Amino acid sequence: MAVRVTSSSAGGGGIRPLTGSGTAPVVIQSPKKKRCAQCRRGPLSLLVMEEGVPRCLHCGDLGHLVFLPRGDTALTRRAREESSLSVVVVRFNRRRSRYERQGVLVEEAGLARAEQRCLADAEARRRRRARDARRRAVEDAHFAEAFAAEILRLFPGCPPERAREIAGYASLRGSGRVGRSAAGRALTEGAVTSAVVAAVRHVDTPYDQLLMSGVHRYEARRRIAATVETVLSQWRRAALGSVG
Repeated sequence: MAVRVTSSSAGGGGIRPLTGSGTAPVVIQSPKKKRCAQCRRGPLSLLVMEEGVPRCLHCGDLGHLVFLPRGDTALTRRAREESSLSVVVVRFNRRRSRYERQGVLVEEAGLARAEQRCLADAEARRRRRARDARRRAVEDAHFAEAFAAEILRLFPGCPPERAREIAGYASLRGSGRVGRSAAGRALTEGAVTSAVVAAVRHVDTPYDQLLMSGVHRYEARRRIAATVETVLSQWRRAALGSVG
């Protein structure tokens, strides 16, 4: 029943059986209308690959488990602690070419015990989340200030309000933008400059309008490159003017 999720199989992803490997079982959430190779039940929303063929949860000896969707970290952790058997459920993301967790299968009694534990300390966890949120907000504000200060150091001619806008946008937590990258968090010159270039591109040039009119991204960037460089040069020039 044990399987390994791979992304190198034909079709972008595959499930390879690992008989006797000791690897924990994995259940696949499949959009395809597959049937169990043993009992022919189907189509299957959840299946387990065994000996290269799909089997339903009942034939895979997992039919007594219930599905707990992802989203509640504390409940998931405790449900797995309270269950003698728990199984990760994954689904293949074609856009990212990888399997991603969708939840877990756990014992119903274990889930009930986990829910009781979560109810018992719900208020304490709520207060802890509120404290963590306040702490992150303070950290984010300090980081945005540092990012804006670095923008003004590199581009002293940039209006301070504009520097704060660029920093706030680039450093937004969870955005995946350059300010949240490792280089951005280290306030490297390349990362800060990239954030400024992106802001100038979208605000001070017709770049977005070119994209809306169907111009390819690389061609649109070529057309507005001179305008971007003019703005950057003006913002840098204050440093040269202040020297001497």
